[in-house]
Amino acid sequence: MKVLILSLMLVAFGCNASKKTNAADMAPEGSKVVVDSLPVCVKVLIEKMKSEAVTNPPRKIYSYMYLGKKVFYVPAICCDQFSDLYNDSCGLMGHPDGGITGKGDGKIKDFGTAKEEKLLWADSRK
Repeated sequence: MKVLILSLMLVAFGCNASKKTNAADMAPEGSKVVVDSLPVCVKVLIEKMKSEAVTNPPRKIYSYMYLGKKVFYVPAICCDQFSDLYNDSCGLMGHPDGGITGKGDGKIKDFGTAKEEKLLWADSRK
């Protein structure tokens, strides 16, 4: 259900990786943005996370280069939950880790080969 809602939000906001937004213009109160520009679809993910309760550990979004393409990784916020891996237009690729086994959903077994980790956003709300 969450994936459906997120997909609808992405469509509504016209998620397109080629559309970039200045991070300084969109840095929400209670958050930390550490890059100059982000795809609109990542901004939608951030807004969704900001609308939810504060978590411990805080929500974060990372970017990586994986199989020659930029991807976005959202770590799980608690035990036995999946992390999420999105492609460059925020389409859910799968869950590289987490879950009961800690090995994700089995669709992305080689995510350990991803390179160039960058923290894009971390929720700093208390």
